Amino acid sequence: MLDMQENAYTHEHAYMKECAAEAARIARGVPRDGLEGPTPCGEYDLRALVNHLVLYTSHGLEHRALRKELPEELTGRDFTADDAWARDYADQIDRAVAAWADPAVWDGEISGTPAADTAAMLVLEMALHGWDVAKATGQEYRVSADTGRFVLKTVEKNAEMYRQYDGFAAPAPVAEDASSFERAVAASGRDPRWRPPAR
Repeated sequence: MLDMQENAYTHEHAYMKECAAEAARIARGVPRDGLEGPTPCGEYDLRALVNHLVLYTSHGLEHRALRKELPEELTGRDFTADDAWARDYADQIDRAVAAWADPAVWDGEISGTPAADTAAMLVLEMALHGWDVAKATGQEYRVSADTGRFVLKTVEKNAEMYRQYDGFAAPAPVAEDASSFERAVAASGRDPRWRPPAR
């Protein structure tokens, strides 16, 4: 059990750290205007998507590590109303990743789910919604091949559960030479070739 815990900590925490850094980089590239623009998440405009990203991948990530519920003050906040939201997000996501740096956090369960599985789904959230924001703002989302494979594995493991709750759509087509991360994007129901509509 200890070996499994250490393995999850060693590898998944590295993936988490990488996706967090990329999400923070993407956030800094979000323009001040255009927050009402479309995103690959059809039900979200850019403002709603950014607020979702900030809430769950920084505050939610830390609260999960601490085994605490998100307070209403956070769940109802428009983070984009503050011009410094991207800087604040980078600071908060660093705190969240640091909260998961304690190997003990990976032990036990979080709301009935093994902590390592919870962490994997939070990395998934970070990666896919980071990609969504990148696409909506004309940026390129970049992660290592190892992280891409981990995200793909996590998508494939949880896809049917996500579809039951309308979190994923049906798989989208993907090129034969697509990377693991592009395959993860497609498997989650997103079109890897998505672009904002021309204005």
